[in-house]
Amino acid sequence: MTSPLAVYNLTKTDDAPPFLQYDGLDSFFGGEPPLSKTIGYLVVLGFGALFSVITTGIVYMDKFFGRGGATTSEQFNTAGRMIKTGLTASVIVSQWTWAATLLQSSNVAWAYGVSGPFWYASGATIQVLLFGVLAISLKKIAPSAHTVCEIVKARWGKVAHITFLIFCFLANIIVTSMLLLGGAATVEALTGVNYELASFLIPWGVILYTASGGLKATFLASYLHTVIIFGVLITMIFVVYVKVYSSDTIYDFLNDTVSYSVDECEQIFSRVCTDEDTNCGASGRVTFYDDTTYACGPVPNNNSGSYLTMLSGDGLMFGIINVVGNFGTVFVDQSYWQSAIAARPSSAARGYLLGGICWFAIPFSLATSLGLASTALQLPITAGEAGSGLVPPAVATHLLGDAGSGLVLIMLFMAIVSTGSAESIAVSSLVAYDIYREYINPEATGTQILRVSRIVIVVFGLFMGCFSLILFELGLNLGWVYLFMGVVIGSAVAPLWLMMTWSKASGTGAVIAAWGGLILAVVSWLVAASIQGGSISVDNLGTNEVMLSGNLVA
Repeated sequence: MTSPLAVYNLTKTDDAPPFLQYDGLDSFFGGEPPLSKTIGYLVVLGFGALFSVITTGIVYMDKFFGRGGATTSEQFNTAGRMIKTGLTASVIVSQWTWAATLLQSSNVAWAYGVSGPFWYASGATIQVLLFGVLAISLKKIAPSAHTVCEIVKARWGKVAHITFLIFCFLANIIVTSMLLLGGAATVEALTGVNYELASFLIPWGVILYTASGGLKATFLASYLHTVIIFGVLITMIFVVYVKVYSSDTIYDFLNDTVSYSVDECEQIFSRVCTDEDTNCGASGRVTFYDDTTYACGPVPNNNSGSYLTMLSGDGLMFGIINVVGNFGTVFVDQSYWQSAIAARPSSAARGYLLGGICWFAIPFSLATSLGLASTALQLPITAGEAGSGLVPPAVATHLLGDAGSGLVLIMLFMAIVSTGSAESIAVSSLVAYDIYREYINPEATGTQILRVSRIVIVVFGLFMGCFSLILFELGLNLGWVYLFMGVVIGSAVAPLWLMMTWSKASGTGAVIAAWGGLILAVVSWLVAASIQGGSISVDNLGTNEVMLSGNLVA
């Protein structure tokens, strides 16, 4: 085993490879976190409190000096149904920017190359654009609705109402789970704040201002979140492709990465021997390289093994899974129906179209800068770290030090609280209008509905903190849950689309389609894991081929 310097002598790149400064490290975040715990607590708690004060203040200023009026249950859950195009678009961008948008998109760039960011961004944009069609129908068919399930109840009756209420809750739980799984993992890696504690603290940044100001506060905060996210995004692109490197340099580094042989990869990912090593080479080094753990050498199932090709078998599989899953998390998520309900009739469709187009730039630009740079620079990022969404913070930390870590942490927190607040208000509306008013207290007053909405926001935040810990203990990370979401809620998409667009759609058929699709998807998912891996385990269930089978059947 020779030194990693030998690999440098074999490359055609003029600059010394960045991996040399990480010689001997078997993971990027294996050592001390780059930021202190104080900064972690300041971001998680401080930003939540700050946005609570700002948004609540704006809401109350609108109440006393504008046309907001008193906070009623209607105002709390629909924002008065008078939101204009620009704010609607910014809200769509904000609530569609999950933790996964920032983290999972770079993970697939690390794994598949440039095809990953394209499939992630395009495969999650088409749903928002198509939802603009439903937004038009919603304003015509049910202008006074509060939730999608109210429309289901009015058209198809009680059984269908309960069925799609369950699917809506599943969508909210899955989306919020991904926020907390990715957010808590990143907070822990960057600041050292305990994962379990971060899972409980992050929701409080959402609970405070959402419970206080309702949907209007969520919309106002989302505008601020979007501004900050785009600001950090532009900074990262500039640093990667202008300030530190250039597109030519990243291109050369990527070509170097796929040109390495197994022996050269073993040289790069090696360390100095210790007394405990029994397989030490003559050079005094031992390798820890594993082709399933590190991104080095040709990319499997990519044309010519290149990161810079769209002809990627695994990238295409991810793209299909991404399209199916994200149809579910848009069409079955009450938060998107709620944004359409809150918008003016003339602004609903235009807001969704504009928001979808603007959103495309976030995952694609971030993943093609930080994501591709992670493999180009050969940072010691493991598959486990990538699956937990740690590619962007790793590259940002490498490029900008503590400042990069802080910027990614702030951007991530903006994504978490913006989407988290939308999910919280969505769940509160479903409980208040589709459970409390529908089945518990049909004569509920506006004050009672408002009280229930606020209580549910707090309870849901605490529940999701506990639920994310359960997923973590089961060994599930952000990437696993992201691929899995289509299996669970994909079968409810077509019935909801037909409910709004086809007058002959049957309630019985919708219920059978939703439950039948879910059962068949889960069965095919389990069978595929058993056939491919020989047994059913978390790892076998999480492969692309197995997830693809479940998503397609759904």
